[in-house]
Amino acid sequence: MKSHFLLTDKITFLNHGSFGACPKPVFQEFQRFQYELECEPVFFMQKSLIPYLKTARESLSEFVGCEASDLFFTPNPTFAVNTIMRSLNLQPGDEILSTNHEYGALDRTWNFFCKKTGAKYIRQNISLPIISKEQILEEFWKGYSSKTKVVFINQISSATALVFPVKEICDKAQELGLITIVDGAHVPGHIDLNIQDLNPDYYTGTLHKWMLAPKGSSFLYVKKELQNDLDPLVVSWGYESVMPGESQFLDYHEYNGTKDVSAYLCTPTVIDFLSENNWSEKSKASKQIVLDNYQRFCDLLNTQPICPITNEFLGQMASIPIKTNKPTELKEVLYDKYKIQIPVMPLNGTIYLRYSINAYNSQEDLEVLYKALQDIIATTDLIQF
Repeated sequence: MKSHFLLTDKITFLNHGSFGACPKPVFQEFQRFQYELECEPVFFMQKSLIPYLKTARESLSEFVGCEASDLFFTPNPTFAVNTIMRSLNLQPGDEILSTNHEYGALDRTWNFFCKKTGAKYIRQNISLPIISKEQILEEFWKGYSSKTKVVFINQISSATALVFPVKEICDKAQELGLITIVDGAHVPGHIDLNIQDLNPDYYTGTLHKWMLAPKGSSFLYVKKELQNDLDPLVVSWGYESVMPGESQFLDYHEYNGTKDVSAYLCTPTVIDFLSENNWSEKSKASKQIVLDNYQRFCDLLNTQPICPITNEFLGQMASIPIKTNKPTELKEVLYDKYKIQIPVMPLNGTIYLRYSINAYNSQEDLEVLYKALQDIIATTDLIQF
């Protein structure tokens, strides 16, 4: 499948999880929309854009399992969470219950919000190694108190690559009357997703990671009864529009200033590419490669897996604990000397080497990584035992 992508042959690319990779047919469609925009900008913005966005939303909504009128496109999940945050009416002392496995940018976003409002962000400890789903749920809800108003949780952790039991958490949160916000940045195109089945209040995911869309394409789903209370992050022509569209919700959030939305408009082409190339089977094969190699890499690095080696907790990426005092230098050596693109990430006092596998990868890519690590162990002090 690598011939379908623009990735350079000079690099062993094991970092799909960070920013994804866009296949050639999708990238060509992206450029076609940009060209159409530049050929007649006024007509595109005033006439073509609204039906194009509707078509894209309808395509995406079917893929992620919700109604097209309940979501809008955003450039990234951080933008989406900032939008939600703007409308939360939290008081000093109110608590947002989360985990200590969340994405760093969103930890910072909540910290900013709490400094402004006096609310408290609870990074509830989920201990490693994971033993079972029940362990995650028990530890998570130990962070609940009478002050808890919001649950914020990632469905797949970025640093640890773990799949969290979001359905069970959303169900209990609903029983407790809590607002539920799910960060599904790594989910669409990676593991099965049906938003209506999960039943969160808010759900955000990316298209430019595992769905293979051009960079800067994500979405925010909002439950119907909350839509009119969600303020736009950027107030522009859509606010109190003189030419209202199908809903205030979409007016407020789709039309917030001039920007190139070509990445959003590629969504139908993205979904067609996944379907035409039987991507569910390719994803399944990639997940098997992840499972087949996890213990082997832990053995090499003299560390232990952080979860049972099953698809209940792992998808197309896995994070291996690695003992190093120089994570930045190790990442640079892997890239500069061995031509391997792979993240080395700290979280909660542990360093993780995270490999991602997609259809353009093969076992040979992991052999390149394995031999590089063997060489680094033998010739440097970058990895300890």
